[in-house]
Amino acid sequence: MPQTIVNPARLTPPEARALFREGLVTPTSGWSAGWTQANLIALPKEQAYDFLVFAQRNPRPCPVLDVTEPGEFAASLFGGDLRTDLPGYRVYRDGEQVAEVPDVLSYWRDDLVCFLVGCSFTFEAALLDAGVPVRHIEAGTNVPMYRTNRDCRPAGELSGPMVVSMRPVPAELVATAVRITSRYPAVHGAPVHVGDPGALGIDDLDRPDFGDPVEVRAGELPVFWACGVTPQAAVMRSRPPFAIGHAPGHMAITDARDSAYQVP
Repeated sequence: MPQTIVNPARLTPPEARALFREGLVTPTSGWSAGWTQANLIALPKEQAYDFLVFAQRNPRPCPVLDVTEPGEFAASLFGGDLRTDLPGYRVYRDGEQVAEVPDVLSYWRDDLVCFLVGCSFTFEAALLDAGVPVRHIEAGTNVPMYRTNRDCRPAGELSGPMVVSMRPVPAELVATAVRITSRYPAVHGAPVHVGDPGALGIDDLDRPDFGDPVEVRAGELPVFWACGVTPQAAVMRSRPPFAIGHAPGHMAITDARDSAYQVP
């Protein structure tokens, strides 16, 4: 097992991927600063077109950055091996999670199409640079993620709720957070909601559906961004025969720069 990493922000994508390939399992928020992170969903070719349409109809939670040919396990944005070079994976059969594993070599199929979907970790460095705190990085935990009462537009056999990630933001910095993240439309962009979690059907911020809870302090508002775990929520509802996703918060660290997804 690899040693504890003192400063993961300084690692290059190949260095980070090598650690994950060796067996390191960890959330990747704050890793490889300046390099874009991505969600992974892999579906059989028979379901891939439905997902592509699903993503096109729901670009906020499902912004597709790259797509492989069936059976390929590298991508133009990802020079590693998508079967081994993420720090954690979830495997689904008929919509039920059957495994959470450090690699998916034994589950791999030659008909799988891999989609890399934008991740909000990409804009966290910009938030920090502007003085906006990112609580899960401060705490060394995973970002909290929640299913919402907002259904995505369905496509073919795929349907499901939008998932959101949440970051507490001091009230006086909410406008700054909105301005900064709106410049990253390919990785979820501006928040979808600020304030009352009940408006999204979230009953308890201390019980996220994915990831870890974080403290919301006095004077802070919970701010919610569309989240790339949405494809896995669609898998769980729609029950395709097989799918592989990343373990939430355990992302693919790509060879693309964050700045490539920033607009003026």
